[in-house]
Amino acid sequence: MKIAIFGSCVSRDTAEFIPEAEVLAYVARHSVTSLETPHGTDGVDISGLDSAFQKRMVTGDLKGNGIARIVKSAKGLDFVLVDLVDERRGYWLFTDGTTMTNSLEVESCRAARDAHRAGARLVEFGTDEHFESWKSGFEKLIEGLIAADLWDRTVLLDIEWAAAVDGARHPQNDRLAKLGRNWRKLQRGTREARRRLSKGQSIGEAWRSLGTVKPTETEEYAHRAASANEEYGRYRDAARMMVASTVTRTSSEVRISRSHKWGPQPFHYRDEDYQSIVRSVIQQIGVGEA
Repeated sequence: MKIAIFGSCVSRDTAEFIPEAEVLAYVARHSVTSLETPHGTDGVDISGLDSAFQKRMVTGDLKGNGIARIVKSAKGLDFVLVDLVDERRGYWLFTDGTTMTNSLEVESCRAARDAHRAGARLVEFGTDEHFESWKSGFEKLIEGLIAADLWDRTVLLDIEWAAAVDGARHPQNDRLAKLGRNWRKLQRGTREARRRLSKGQSIGEAWRSLGTVKPTETEEYAHRAASANEEYGRYRDAARMMVASTVTRTSSEVRISRSHKWGPQPFHYRDEDYQSIVRSVIQQIGVGEA
C-alpha cells in the first residue's frame, strides 16, 4: 500500500507495520503553522545538520511545502496518515510574521538560537496563541487534501501518550493512588536526608533535600503523558472535526516499549499497539486486510 504521512513518529512507526507499505511522501518536523507563514530559507543556517533527511525536513518546513509534497504523489496514494506530534515543541514567530517549527533539529543546529537573537519569539504549544494559529494551519492542510481528492483517504492517528511502560499498570489518579505516590516519594526523601546526615551535612541541608526528591522513571513517564494528553486535548478535538476518519487510542490502552528502536518515550509504543492501530486504519479506509 502506498502512503503519505504528515506528522512524525506515531505515523512513521505505524506505517512500518502496514503490509507491503511504501511511503511516497513523508512530511515531518513541520508544524501546520508553516503551511501558512513559512519563514523561508534565507538567513537560516542548517549546515550543522549531518543527516540529509534532517536537512530535507527542516528545509521543507522553512518553505512550507508540506501539502505540495503530498499532493505531488496524490494519484498513487492509498491513504494519508496524520498525527500531531510535531506540534509539541511550538514554533518560532519572527518579527515579519513568518514562522519556523521548533524541531529538535532546528535546536541542535542552532537555528533556534539564531532566530531568538534575530528577535523571534517562541510560541509554546498549548497556549491560546499557538492553538489559534495551529487551527488555521490545520484547516489549510485539510483544504489541500480536499483539493487533491485525498480527504476521504486521510486518517488522523489520535493516539494519546502512554503513561506506563510495557508490563506495568496504567497509573491510577484516584485519591488512594495519589496518597501512595506521595508516601513513596516521602520515603525516598527521608532516605536521602539520612544519607546526607551520615555524610556530615547539617540538619537544615538534609531537611531541604526532602523538597528536591527526583521522580522515578515511572513517575516521570506518567507525569509527561498526563501533561501532554491534557494539552493536546483541544487540538485533537478540533482535528477530529475536520478529518474524514480517526483512529483513537487512550493512554490506558497503549504502553511504552522499552525495546523501541528510537528508545523509550511516551509516544513510542509496543509492537502490538501498532498492529492494533494498523487494523483500525485498514478498517477505516477499507483498502485490504492487515
